[in-house]
Amino acid sequence: MAGSFLRCAMPAVLALGLLAVPPALADDDLHFSPEALKRIPVALQREIDKGTLPGAVALIAQNGKIVYFEATGFLDSGKTKPMPKDAVFRAFSMTKPFVCVAAMMLVERGQLSLRDPVGQYIPEMKAMTVIAEKKDEAGKTVREVVPAKNPITIHDLLRHTSGLTYAGSAPFPEVKEGYEKADVESRKGDLSPEAFVTELAKIPLAYEPGTRFEYGLSVDVLGIVVERVSGKRLDVFLEENLFRPLKMKDTSFQLTPAQAPRLADAYDSDPQKAAGWQWVRVDQDPGKRYRLGGAGTVTTAEDYFRFSQMMLNGGDLEGVRILSPKTVQFMLSDHLIGLGGSTAASTGPGYGFGLGFAVRRYEGLAVAPGSVGDAMWAGAGGTSFTIDRKEEIVGVFMAAAPTPRVATRMLFKNLLYGAMVD
Repeated sequence: MAGSFLRCAMPAVLALGLLAVPPALADDDLHFSPEALKRIPVALQREIDKGTLPGAVALIAQNGKIVYFEATGFLDSGKTKPMPKDAVFRAFSMTKPFVCVAAMMLVERGQLSLRDPVGQYIPEMKAMTVIAEKKDEAGKTVREVVPAKNPITIHDLLRHTSGLTYAGSAPFPEVKEGYEKADVESRKGDLSPEAFVTELAKIPLAYEPGTRFEYGLSVDVLGIVVERVSGKRLDVFLEENLFRPLKMKDTSFQLTPAQAPRLADAYDSDPQKAAGWQWVRVDQDPGKRYRLGGAGTVTTAEDYFRFSQMMLNGGDLEGVRILSPKTVQFMLSDHLIGLGGSTAASTGPGYGFGLGFAVRRYEGLAVAPGSVGDAMWAGAGGTSFTIDRKEEIVGVFMAAAPTPRVATRMLFKNLLYGAMVD
């Protein structure tokens, strides 16, 4: 398997310089066509010329060896700075897998259980209400706010079945208006962790907990749980237990002065840039604002490769064990079987959801190639990743292009799998 192979091959890989491996590398263990890999920068340059995105960094690895790692285009909106391979990107929702891994580390340590009600750690959310629809005497569908039958559990937060949503995707105006009025996403102000959960608890859930997938603030709440269980601020816990052990030197909740010249930017004309960049505010001191467990980190292609390779290896990278193989297998299994909702807005059809990762259910149905069981997710800023355990592949795509992000993540998957050979 990938984990055992990587451990055996690592001395040779390190001797070569892992990230210095040329794009055309191919041997008996690497099933990519050097000629097909050359199509990747050509296709990305075509998108840059069309104005789809300023630039991108793409990385593909198989069996722990990098077979493609190149930067194309520009770092800035004005196209004045060439894109470097170590460009720093706003991770947005690619932050969520970090926090889910942190929670599962606490589960492995016996400090947390998926069955636990969230109210056990966040008393403010012990008694939630939910929107309920029913027929009135005239047969018209009406909505009312009622006490939730089920408590939100840690499991619900990890798989997005808590009933929490985002304001922009809220299915009911009562939820949308409640989120926006209280600014629970901290898009305009600086809500503290305590204020965040206090205000969120006042707003009805969109759905009964445990009944359907609904993407939203679940992992932000999970981040507060991690803080209260560990006794450490979320960014500190992740730095000490994940980023530093994995040598993810450019991943954090706060852009450093040294990183600032490498921060990738979207086109000023992108209609989603202003609101998105204002929300995450990675280049400002977060002060008292809660660390956005669902959106708040910066990272690089190399760093996200290291994180993804750890997951592909079953929780280990270069002798550093983050999670057990069984925990990783559990996280990358579908936890939505029999439940409502869909991940299709982010993944396209054919995917379920595990604990922090979308998981492919079928060979077909999806709109891009892959393998049953492959795991992926993406960020609203234009980033995405794929972990294909069957083919032992990690793919990381980094771009600052929020509006066309769904199209570019599928383009990258097509290019990745299109370069494979038997």
